Amino acid sequence: MTTVRTAIVIGGGIAGPVTALALRRAGITATVYEAYPATASGVGGIGGTLALAPNGVAALRMVGADEAVTAIATPIERSVMAVGRRRIDLPTLAGVPPLRVVHRAELHRVLHDRAVADGIPFAYGKRLVDAEQTDSGVTARFEDGSSATADILVGADGIRSTVRRLIDPAAPGPRFTGLLSFEAVARHEVGEPGTMTFAFGQRGYYLYWPEPGGGTRWGANLPQQRPMSLVEARAVPAREWMETLRTSYGDDDPGRELMATSDADALQVAGSLQIMPPVPHWHRGRMVLVGDAVHAPSNSSGQGASLAVESAVQLARCLRDLPDVEAAFSAYVRLRRARVEKVAARAARINSAKAPGPVARTLMPLLMPLMVRTVMDPEKTIAHEQRYVIDWDAPVTTELALR
Repeated sequence: MTTVRTAIVIGGGIAGPVTALALRRAGITATVYEAYPATASGVGGIGGTLALAPNGVAALRMVGADEAVTAIATPIERSVMAVGRRRIDLPTLAGVPPLRVVHRAELHRVLHDRAVADGIPFAYGKRLVDAEQTDSGVTARFEDGSSATADILVGADGIRSTVRRLIDPAAPGPRFTGLLSFEAVARHEVGEPGTMTFAFGQRGYYLYWPEPGGGTRWGANLPQQRPMSLVEARAVPAREWMETLRTSYGDDDPGRELMATSDADALQVAGSLQIMPPVPHWHRGRMVLVGDAVHAPSNSSGQGASLAVESAVQLARCLRDLPDVEAAFSAYVRLRRARVEKVAARAARINSAKAPGPVARTLMPLLMPLMVRTVMDPEKTIAHEQRYVIDWDAPVTTELALR
Protein backbone atom coordinates (compact mmCIF):
# COMPACT_ATOMS: atom_id res chain seq x y z
CA MET A 1 0.00 0.00 0.00
CA THR A 2 1.38 3.39 -1.00
CA THR A 3 2.27 6.19 1.40
CA VAL A 4 1.82 8.73 -1.42
CA ARG A 5 -1.33 10.78 -1.05
CA THR A 6 -0.75 13.92 -3.14
CA ALA A 7 0.95 14.74 -6.44
CA ILE A 8 1.96 17.76 -8.49
CA VAL A 9 1.63 17.09 -12.22
CA ILE A 10 3.57 19.48 -14.44
CA GLY A 11 2.06 19.81 -17.91
CA GLY A 12 -1.53 19.91 -19.14
CA GLY A 13 -1.11 18.30 -22.56
CA ILE A 14 -1.90 14.62 -23.09
CA ALA A 15 0.16 12.86 -20.42
CA GLY A 16 -0.70 15.35 -17.66
CA PRO A 17 -4.49 14.94 -17.46
CA VAL A 18 -4.25 11.17 -17.98
CA THR A 19 -1.63 10.92 -15.20
CA ALA A 20 -3.89 12.87 -12.86
CA LEU A 21 -6.87 10.65 -13.73
CA ALA A 22 -4.85 7.47 -13.20
CA LEU A 23 -3.43 8.72 -9.90
CA ARG A 24 -6.93 9.57 -8.73
CA ARG A 25 -8.05 6.03 -9.50
CA ALA A 26 -5.06 4.83 -7.45
CA GLY A 27 -6.19 6.92 -4.48
CA ILE A 28 -3.76 9.82 -4.99
CA THR A 29 -4.95 13.44 -5.24
CA ALA A 30 -3.25 15.33 -8.08
CA THR A 31 -3.27 18.93 -9.30
CA VAL A 32 -2.17 19.76 -12.86
CA TYR A 33 0.02 22.84 -13.36
CA GLU A 34 0.27 24.20 -16.90
CA ALA A 35 2.71 26.87 -18.09
CA TYR A 36 0.33 28.41 -20.61
CA PRO A 37 -2.31 30.86 -19.38
CA ALA A 38 -5.27 28.84 -20.70
CA THR A 39 -6.04 25.61 -22.52
CA ALA A 40 -7.16 27.32 -25.72
CA SER A 41 -4.07 29.51 -26.07
CA GLY A 42 -1.54 26.95 -24.90
CA VAL A 43 -1.17 23.23 -25.31
CA GLY A 44 -4.61 22.87 -26.81
CA GLY A 45 -4.07 25.69 -29.26
CA ILE A 46 -1.35 23.86 -31.18
CA GLY A 47 -2.91 22.25 -34.23
CA GLY A 48 -2.17 19.14 -36.17
CA THR A 49 -3.30 15.54 -36.04
CA LEU A 50 -1.95 12.58 -34.12
CA ALA A 51 -2.65 8.87 -34.10
CA LEU A 52 -3.91 6.71 -31.28
CA ALA A 53 -3.09 3.03 -31.64
CA PRO A 54 -5.33 0.30 -30.19
CA ASN A 55 -3.06 -0.04 -27.16
CA GLY A 56 -3.42 3.68 -26.46
CA VAL A 57 -7.20 3.50 -26.58
CA ALA A 58 -7.06 0.46 -24.29
CA ALA A 59 -4.99 2.46 -21.80
CA LEU A 60 -7.46 5.35 -21.96
CA ARG A 61 -10.12 2.85 -20.94
CA MET A 62 -8.32 2.50 -17.59
CA VAL A 63 -9.18 6.13 -16.79
CA GLY A 64 -12.61 6.19 -18.39
CA ALA A 65 -11.63 8.41 -21.32
CA ASP A 66 -11.72 5.96 -24.23
CA GLU A 67 -15.30 6.55 -25.39
CA ALA A 68 -15.01 10.34 -25.32
CA VAL A 69 -11.79 10.19 -27.35
CA THR A 70 -12.96 7.68 -29.96
CA ALA A 71 -16.11 9.80 -30.45
CA ILE A 72 -13.95 12.66 -31.84
CA ALA A 73 -11.51 10.47 -33.78
CA THR A 74 -11.51 9.13 -37.33
CA PRO A 75 -10.97 5.35 -37.60
CA ILE A 76 -8.40 4.13 -40.12
CA GLU A 77 -9.34 0.63 -41.21
CA ARG A 78 -6.95 0.24 -44.16
CA SER A 79 -3.43 1.40 -45.07
CA VAL A 80 -1.87 1.67 -48.51
CA MET A 81 1.72 2.31 -49.57
CA ALA A 82 2.36 4.24 -52.78
CA VAL A 83 5.56 4.72 -54.77
CA GLY A 84 4.96 6.49 -58.06
CA ARG A 85 1.91 4.86 -59.63
CA ARG A 86 2.33 1.62 -57.69
CA ARG A 87 -0.15 1.04 -54.86
CA ILE A 88 -0.12 -1.90 -52.50
CA ASP A 89 -2.29 -2.70 -49.49
CA LEU A 90 -0.39 -3.01 -46.24
CA PRO A 91 -1.27 -6.03 -44.10
CA THR A 92 -3.19 -5.35 -40.91
CA LEU A 93 -3.32 -7.07 -37.57
CA ALA A 94 -6.24 -9.39 -37.06
CA GLY A 95 -8.46 -8.95 -34.03
CA VAL A 96 -7.48 -5.39 -33.05
CA PRO A 97 -9.50 -2.16 -33.31
CA PRO A 98 -8.52 0.38 -35.97
CA LEU A 99 -6.00 3.15 -35.65
CA ARG A 100 -7.66 6.44 -34.67
CA VAL A 101 -6.56 9.85 -35.91
CA VAL A 102 -7.60 12.85 -33.87
CA HIS A 103 -6.93 16.58 -33.88
CA ARG A 104 -4.48 17.39 -31.12
CA ALA A 105 -6.48 20.36 -29.83
CA GLU A 106 -9.64 18.25 -29.63
CA LEU A 107 -7.82 15.48 -27.75
CA HIS A 108 -6.46 17.99 -25.24
CA ARG A 109 -9.94 19.42 -24.75
CA VAL A 110 -11.56 16.04 -24.18
CA LEU A 111 -8.89 14.86 -21.72
CA HIS A 112 -9.02 18.18 -19.87
CA ASP A 113 -12.82 18.05 -19.62
CA ARG A 114 -12.72 14.44 -18.44
CA ALA A 115 -10.24 15.32 -15.70
CA VAL A 116 -12.24 18.38 -14.57
CA ALA A 117 -15.40 16.27 -14.46
CA ASP A 118 -13.57 13.95 -12.06
CA GLY A 119 -12.71 16.86 -9.79
CA ILE A 120 -9.07 17.31 -10.80
CA PRO A 121 -7.96 20.95 -10.43
CA PHE A 122 -5.89 22.74 -13.10
CA ALA A 123 -3.73 25.79 -12.48
CA TYR A 124 -2.68 27.88 -15.51
CA GLY A 125 0.17 30.33 -16.05
CA LYS A 126 2.35 28.16 -13.79
CA ARG A 127 5.73 27.79 -15.48
CA LEU A 128 8.00 25.57 -13.37
CA VAL A 129 11.46 26.97 -12.67
CA ASP A 130 12.74 24.85 -9.77
CA ALA A 131 11.86 22.15 -7.26
CA GLU A 132 13.09 21.44 -3.74
CA GLN A 133 12.90 17.98 -2.19
CA THR A 134 12.84 16.83 1.42
CA ASP A 135 12.43 13.42 3.01
CA SER A 136 8.69 13.97 3.21
CA GLY A 137 7.77 15.91 0.07
CA VAL A 138 8.66 18.14 -2.86
CA THR A 139 7.94 21.81 -3.46
CA ALA A 140 7.53 23.19 -6.99
CA ARG A 141 8.58 26.81 -7.60
CA PHE A 142 6.88 28.70 -10.41
CA GLU A 143 7.96 31.67 -12.48
CA ASP A 144 5.22 33.88 -11.01
CA GLY A 145 6.66 33.45 -7.51
CA SER A 146 4.07 30.93 -6.30
CA SER A 147 4.77 27.41 -5.10
CA ALA A 148 3.06 24.09 -4.42
CA THR A 149 3.98 21.15 -2.20
CA ALA A 150 3.00 17.48 -2.48
CA ASP A 151 4.34 13.99 -1.85
CA ILE A 152 5.61 13.60 -5.43
CA LEU A 153 6.12 15.66 -8.59
CA VAL A 154 5.41 14.19 -12.03
CA GLY A 155 6.99 15.77 -15.09
CA ALA A 156 4.52 15.50 -17.96
CA ASP A 157 5.94 18.65 -19.52
CA GLY A 158 6.86 17.45 -22.99
CA ILE A 159 9.95 17.00 -25.07
CA ARG A 160 11.60 20.16 -23.70
CA SER A 161 10.88 19.13 -20.12
CA THR A 162 12.03 21.32 -17.25
CA VAL A 163 11.50 18.42 -14.84
CA ARG A 164 13.90 16.25 -16.86
CA ARG A 165 16.62 18.87 -16.38
CA LEU A 166 15.88 19.10 -12.64
CA ILE A 167 16.16 15.34 -12.29
CA ASP A 168 19.39 15.20 -14.28
CA PRO A 169 21.09 18.40 -15.53
CA ALA A 170 23.14 16.24 -17.92
CA ALA A 171 20.10 14.53 -19.45
CA PRO A 172 19.99 14.51 -23.26
CA GLY A 173 17.65 16.86 -25.07
CA PRO A 174 15.52 16.20 -28.16
CA ARG A 175 17.24 15.14 -31.36
CA PHE A 176 16.44 16.37 -34.87
CA THR A 177 15.20 13.68 -37.29
CA GLY A 178 16.16 15.51 -40.48
CA LEU A 179 12.52 16.09 -41.43
CA LEU A 180 10.31 19.17 -41.44
CA SER A 181 6.59 18.62 -40.91
CA PHE A 182 3.45 20.24 -42.38
CA GLU A 183 -0.27 19.48 -42.45
CA ALA A 184 -3.40 20.82 -44.14
CA VAL A 185 -6.74 19.84 -45.67
CA ALA A 186 -6.97 19.99 -49.47
CA ARG A 187 -10.14 20.59 -51.44
CA HIS A 188 -9.04 17.83 -53.81
CA GLU A 189 -10.66 14.54 -52.81
CA VAL A 190 -8.76 11.30 -53.20
CA GLY A 191 -8.85 7.90 -51.52
CA GLU A 192 -11.56 5.90 -49.81
CA PRO A 193 -13.01 6.72 -46.36
CA GLY A 194 -11.06 4.96 -43.61
CA THR A 195 -7.99 4.50 -45.82
CA MET A 196 -4.63 6.12 -45.09
CA THR A 197 -2.06 6.25 -47.90
CA PHE A 198 1.67 6.50 -47.24
CA ALA A 199 3.28 8.00 -50.35
CA PHE A 200 6.92 8.32 -51.35
CA GLY A 201 7.19 11.28 -53.71
CA GLN A 202 10.08 12.35 -55.90
CA ARG A 203 11.42 14.77 -53.29
CA GLY A 204 9.62 13.97 -50.07
CA TYR A 205 7.31 11.69 -48.11
CA TYR A 206 3.64 12.45 -47.49
CA LEU A 207 0.50 10.71 -46.29
CA TYR A 208 -3.19 11.43 -46.74
CA TRP A 209 -6.71 10.25 -45.97
CA PRO A 210 -10.25 11.52 -46.65
CA GLU A 211 -11.37 14.11 -44.15
CA PRO A 212 -14.85 13.59 -42.66
CA GLY A 213 -16.99 16.39 -44.05
CA GLY A 214 -15.06 16.70 -47.30
CA GLY A 215 -11.59 17.20 -48.68
CA THR A 216 -8.39 15.27 -48.00
CA ARG A 217 -6.17 15.73 -44.97
CA TRP A 218 -2.48 15.36 -45.69
CA GLY A 219 0.78 15.52 -43.80
CA ALA A 220 4.17 16.05 -45.40
CA ASN A 221 7.73 15.42 -44.21
CA LEU A 222 10.35 17.30 -46.19
CA PRO A 223 14.04 16.42 -45.74
CA GLN A 224 15.98 19.32 -44.24
CA GLN A 225 19.64 19.82 -43.37
CA ARG A 226 19.22 22.34 -40.53
CA PRO A 227 16.72 21.94 -37.69
CA MET A 228 14.17 24.70 -37.17
CA SER A 229 12.29 25.38 -33.99
CA LEU A 230 8.54 25.83 -34.13
CA VAL A 231 9.01 29.58 -33.65
CA GLU A 232 11.53 29.75 -36.51
CA ALA A 233 9.39 27.67 -38.84
CA ARG A 234 6.29 29.77 -38.17
CA ALA A 235 8.25 32.98 -38.70
CA VAL A 236 8.46 32.02 -42.38
CA PRO A 237 5.31 33.27 -44.18
CA ALA A 238 2.91 30.40 -44.81
CA ARG A 239 2.68 31.29 -48.50
CA GLU A 240 6.45 30.68 -48.82
CA TRP A 241 6.12 27.26 -47.23
CA MET A 242 3.18 26.49 -49.50
CA GLU A 243 5.23 27.41 -52.54
CA THR A 244 8.04 25.14 -51.35
CA LEU A 245 5.60 22.29 -50.89
CA ARG A 246 4.01 22.81 -54.30
CA THR A 247 7.46 22.74 -55.90
CA SER A 248 8.55 19.66 -53.92
CA TYR A 249 5.45 17.63 -54.76
CA GLY A 250 4.74 19.07 -58.21
CA ASP A 251 5.75 15.86 -59.98
CA ASP A 252 3.71 13.57 -57.74
CA ASP A 253 0.20 12.19 -58.07
CA PRO A 254 -1.85 13.10 -56.04
CA GLY A 255 0.69 15.25 -54.18
CA ARG A 256 0.51 17.92 -56.86
CA GLU A 257 -3.28 18.25 -56.59
CA LEU A 258 -3.25 18.11 -52.78
CA MET A 259 -0.81 21.00 -52.52
CA ALA A 260 -2.46 23.02 -55.30
CA THR A 261 -5.87 22.89 -53.62
CA SER A 262 -4.66 23.67 -50.09
CA ASP A 263 -4.82 27.21 -48.72
CA ALA A 264 -1.65 28.71 -47.27
CA ASP A 265 -3.54 30.42 -44.45
CA ALA A 266 -4.74 27.00 -43.20
CA LEU A 267 -1.32 25.34 -43.36
CA GLN A 268 -0.16 23.82 -40.07
CA VAL A 269 3.61 24.34 -39.75
CA ALA A 270 4.93 21.93 -37.11
CA GLY A 271 8.64 22.68 -37.44
CA SER A 272 11.37 20.06 -37.33
CA LEU A 273 10.35 16.61 -36.15
CA GLN A 274 12.24 15.68 -33.01
CA ILE A 275 12.65 12.57 -30.92
CA MET A 276 14.02 11.82 -27.47
CA PRO A 277 17.12 9.63 -27.32
CA PRO A 278 17.22 7.18 -24.38
CA VAL A 279 17.06 9.06 -21.08
CA PRO A 280 19.38 7.55 -18.42
CA HIS A 281 17.47 8.76 -15.35
CA TRP A 282 13.68 8.69 -15.32
CA HIS A 283 13.39 9.71 -11.67
CA ARG A 284 15.27 11.17 -8.72
CA GLY A 285 13.99 11.36 -5.18
CA ARG A 286 10.33 12.34 -5.38
CA MET A 287 10.37 13.47 -9.02
CA VAL A 288 9.56 11.28 -12.01
CA LEU A 289 8.92 11.66 -15.76
CA VAL A 290 6.10 10.46 -18.03
CA GLY A 291 5.23 10.85 -21.71
CA ASP A 292 7.29 12.87 -24.17
CA ALA A 293 9.41 14.23 -21.33
CA VAL A 294 11.13 10.84 -21.16
CA HIS A 295 10.16 8.92 -24.31
CA ALA A 296 9.16 10.70 -27.51
CA PRO A 297 9.46 8.43 -30.52
CA SER A 298 9.13 9.85 -34.01
CA ASN A 299 5.59 10.32 -35.26
CA SER A 300 6.49 7.56 -37.72
CA SER A 301 5.83 5.11 -34.89
CA GLY A 302 2.16 6.05 -34.59
CA GLN A 303 2.71 5.42 -30.88
CA GLY A 304 3.81 8.67 -29.21
CA ALA A 305 0.49 9.57 -27.61
CA SER A 306 -0.37 5.94 -26.87
CA LEU A 307 2.90 5.31 -25.04
CA ALA A 308 2.38 8.49 -23.01
CA VAL A 309 -1.04 7.26 -21.88
CA GLU A 310 0.34 3.81 -21.05
CA SER A 311 3.14 5.28 -18.92
CA ALA A 312 0.70 7.44 -16.98
CA VAL A 313 -1.39 4.38 -16.12
CA GLN A 314 1.58 2.19 -15.22
CA LEU A 315 3.07 4.87 -12.98
CA ALA A 316 -0.21 5.07 -11.06
CA ARG A 317 -0.32 1.27 -10.63
CA CYS A 318 3.20 1.24 -9.22
CA LEU A 319 2.47 4.07 -6.78
CA ARG A 320 -0.75 2.33 -5.75
CA ASP A 321 0.85 -1.00 -4.87
CA LEU A 322 4.40 -0.39 -3.65
CA PRO A 323 5.19 0.88 -0.16
CA ASP A 324 7.62 3.70 -0.94
CA VAL A 325 8.41 6.15 -3.71
CA GLU A 326 11.76 4.68 -4.72
CA ALA A 327 10.32 1.17 -5.11
CA ALA A 328 7.37 2.50 -7.11
CA PHE A 329 9.51 4.57 -9.47
CA SER A 330 11.98 1.69 -9.98
CA ALA A 331 9.18 -0.72 -10.85
CA TYR A 332 7.70 1.85 -13.23
CA VAL A 333 10.98 2.10 -15.14
CA ARG A 334 11.19 -1.71 -15.30
CA LEU A 335 7.72 -1.85 -16.80
CA ARG A 336 8.31 0.86 -19.36
CA ARG A 337 11.89 1.39 -20.54
CA ALA A 338 12.40 -1.66 -22.78
CA ARG A 339 9.00 -1.23 -24.42
CA VAL A 340 9.30 2.45 -25.28
CA GLU A 341 12.88 2.15 -26.50
CA LYS A 342 11.95 -0.73 -28.79
CA VAL A 343 9.17 1.38 -30.34
CA ALA A 344 11.55 4.32 -30.77
CA ALA A 345 14.08 2.11 -32.56
CA ARG A 346 11.43 0.90 -35.02
CA ALA A 347 10.35 4.47 -35.73
CA ALA A 348 13.95 5.51 -36.37
CA ARG A 349 14.22 2.82 -39.03
CA ILE A 350 11.07 4.14 -40.70
CA ASN A 351 12.42 7.69 -40.67
CA SER A 352 15.51 6.57 -42.56
CA ALA A 353 13.24 5.34 -45.37
CA LYS A 354 11.24 8.56 -45.70
CA ALA A 355 13.80 10.22 -47.97
CA PRO A 356 15.10 7.43 -50.23
CA GLY A 357 17.79 8.26 -52.78
CA PRO A 358 17.26 7.86 -56.53
CA VAL A 359 18.46 4.24 -56.60
CA ALA A 360 16.28 3.20 -53.67
CA ARG A 361 13.31 5.04 -55.15
CA THR A 362 13.75 3.14 -58.41
CA LEU A 363 13.91 -0.20 -56.65
CA MET A 364 11.07 0.39 -54.18
CA PRO A 365 8.18 -0.47 -56.57
CA LEU A 366 9.91 -3.77 -57.34
CA LEU A 367 10.70 -4.59 -53.72
CA MET A 368 7.40 -3.52 -52.17
CA PRO A 369 5.57 -6.87 -52.53
CA LEU A 370 8.51 -8.73 -50.98
CA MET A 371 8.80 -6.17 -48.18
CA VAL A 372 5.12 -6.51 -47.34
CA ARG A 373 5.44 -10.29 -47.02
CA THR A 374 8.65 -10.22 -44.95
CA VAL A 375 10.03 -7.19 -43.12
CA MET A 376 6.61 -5.50 -42.95
CA ASP A 377 4.77 -8.48 -41.50
CA PRO A 378 2.61 -6.83 -38.78
CA GLU A 379 2.73 -9.90 -36.56
CA LYS A 380 6.50 -9.49 -36.38
CA THR A 381 6.72 -5.69 -36.31
CA ILE A 382 3.76 -4.17 -34.44
CA ALA A 383 1.72 -6.96 -32.84
CA HIS A 384 3.57 -6.62 -29.53
CA GLU A 385 2.83 -2.89 -29.59
CA GLN A 386 -0.82 -2.80 -30.54
CA ARG A 387 -2.06 -5.86 -28.63
CA TYR A 388 -0.59 -4.58 -25.37
CA VAL A 389 -3.27 -4.15 -22.70
CA ILE A 390 -2.54 -3.08 -19.12
CA ASP A 391 -4.15 -5.20 -16.40
CA TRP A 392 -5.12 -2.49 -13.93
CA ASP A 393 -6.25 -4.97 -11.28
CA ALA A 394 -3.04 -7.02 -11.28
CA PRO A 395 -0.82 -6.09 -8.33
CA VAL A 396 2.64 -4.64 -8.96
CA THR A 397 5.10 -6.56 -6.81
CA THR A 398 8.24 -5.53 -4.96
CA GLU A 399 10.19 -8.14 -6.94
CA LEU A 400 9.65 -6.10 -10.11
CA ALA A 401 11.28 -3.07 -8.47
CA LEU A 402 14.29 -5.11 -7.34
CA ARG A 403 15.02 -6.95 -10.60
